[in-house]
Parts: sequence; C-alpha cells; structure tokens
Amino acid sequence: MDIFSRRDFLKLTNRALLTLSGLLGLGGLLRFLGYQGEEAPATEFDVGLSENYPLNSTTILPDVPAVLEHTAAGFSAMSLTCTHLGCTVEQDGEGYLCPCHGSRYDSDGQVEHGPATEPLPPLKVELEADGELKVSLS
Repeated sequence: MDIFSRRDFLKLTNRALLTLSGLLGLGGLLRFLGYQGEEAPATEFDVGLSENYPLNSTTILPDVPAVLEHTAAGFSAMSLTCTHLGCTVEQDGEGYLCPCHGSRYDSDGQVEHGPATEPLPPLKVELEADGELKVSLS
C-alpha cells in the first residue's frame, strides 16, 4: 500500500523546494537591509605638541600620511598620497617616489616625473591654544 502517489510526492517536493528558496531569498534580503557600512576615514589628526617638532624640522607622519614641516614661518603639511591613483609615496633622497607607478615629486610636492600630473596637495595645520597640532585633510 502506497502512502504517497508519485503525483503527491512531486507536489510535496515542489512546495518544499519553493519554500526553501523563498526562505533563502528572504535571508539574503535581510542581510542586505541590515548591512552596516564602514566608518568614514578620519579627516583630522592630532599629531601631538608643537614642541615635539623643532624649528627647521621635517617629520613624516605615517598615520595621516603626510609630511609636517616646521619653519620660521610656522607649520605646514603636505599630503603623501599620490595624485595619480592614491598610493602612499615614500621619501626618496630629496623628494618623494610613488612605489605603485613610479611618479616622482620634489621636496615641495611638485611633479618631476609622471604618470601623476598634479602636485601633492597641502594640508591644513592648526595650532591649538594648548600647543597641540592638528592636521586636517580638508
């Protein structure tokens, strides 16, 4: 004596597969709707006390990435992000070299050799009342 006919078995299998695919689709939709995006990268960096940077010094700030200069005119900073494709340039002799595609910049950030066409951008440096230095990307 058969419990299920072939037709009943196919109906049950069909419904089970449709239910399973619906649940899997719903699970994917819930994952999509619950996505938590990454935090925006920092645009302002506290680089410490101004007294840590002696007059006429040049300091690489790897966390920014930037180079901070302290001259008689005050503090200035320049981004170390290559203007070609965004790699971090490295100090090379009197200038900077992009390890990704070979762009070369002089010590002032001007392009000496491409493929980059734009100079390294200056960054905003603020000296707080308590002597703390802040470097801003904008």
